[in-house]
Amino acid sequence: MGKINLVLYEPEIPQNTANIMRTCLATGAGLHLIEPLGFRMDDKYLKRASANHLQFFDDYRIYKNFSEFLDKNNGKMIFLTRYGLKNFYDIDFNKIEEDIFLILGKESTGVDYGILRENIDACYRLPMSSQVRSLNLSNAAAVVVYEVLRQKGFQGLSFYEPENFKGKNFLIK
Repeated sequence: MGKINLVLYEPEIPQNTANIMRTCLATGAGLHLIEPLGFRMDDKYLKRASANHLQFFDDYRIYKNFSEFLDKNNGKMIFLTRYGLKNFYDIDFNKIEEDIFLILGKESTGVDYGILRENIDACYRLPMSSQVRSLNLSNAAAVVVYEVLRQKGFQGLSFYEPENFKGKNFLIK
């Protein structure tokens, strides 16, 4: 099985990125950040929103632009966009053996439209009502990474509270 990766194209809000970093830590997913970033990596809001989990998370890379990201990564590229013409839940992730890159755009405008047009066959949408354009970035990231993991049987993840916290039998005691 290839590695699951979340890719943030020009993220603007440090709290969203921190929440996504926490999701990556919880799921074993890698994180790729494409500049420009709307914050510095030592931003106090980034640290606060991560609930001090950033000290444990080092599986992220930063790229100067989308071209550099593509040059340094190979695998299945999946763009999440409100303009996608395909349903994200129609993807059979069990058929994908290579690394998976779930690409989400910046909060204000998403991924550059030119990039989306060049990759129209890899653009997917999460189903939702007509009352909203899109989900919050960190919510969308959690939804898509957990769907990939669900289909792949949550490999490497614990189904119980770890013993280094309260433990599996905490409520039974």
